[in-house]
Amino acid sequence: MTDRRPAIVVLAAGQGARFKGPGHKLEQSIGPDERALLGSTLQHAIETGLRVVVVTKPELAPLALGQLAPRDVVLMPPGGPVGMGHSIAAGVGAAGDAEGWLIQPGDMPLIQSDTMLAVVRALDQFPIAFAQYRGRRGHPVGFSAEFYSELLELSGDEGARRLVARYPAQPVEVEDAGVLVDVDTLDDLARVRGSLAAFSPAASR
Repeated sequence: MTDRRPAIVVLAAGQGARFKGPGHKLEQSIGPDERALLGSTLQHAIETGLRVVVVTKPELAPLALGQLAPRDVVLMPPGGPVGMGHSIAAGVGAAGDAEGWLIQPGDMPLIQSDTMLAVVRALDQFPIAFAQYRGRRGHPVGFSAEFYSELLELSGDEGARRLVARYPAQPVEVEDAGVLVDVDTLDDLARVRGSLAAFSPAASR
């Protein structure tokens, strides 16, 4: 592994306002090992062997520090600018020596490491690539190193959508329905837990 390979930027600084359960949605335990939702997302990213940077809030930092080095946990300051664009800019800036960046929402714990690597491989030929399942666009979205300056200038809640709309973006068809599954509500959380339970070793016996 070298620093010049693409890095994965996991976005975990949102408010999660639509989630009405106790605690933040990223703290919720999922799967047979009871790992936190964010921890599961990070684990799949770590399995790629690429550098992983998470952008989060101070109160959620302990969820990441058990898996990542402190230098790779980027904290958004309380009272500072908020929004997906600011988070992407902070994560890309922290991994500025990478050869591109994979933008991965922290609330999508079903996306597999092989899917992330498939998008990374597409960046060898295309400036922007994104995972797609049965023709439906999903995450993660990858950007080659040429977009460094533009990614640093992102702000607000729009994220990187304007870049994907402005430049040619290559879909990467994968057999991973998790690219479409995020957790915004309690119902979403229940579906994710059900999906993981259905594929657990205990369920397959």
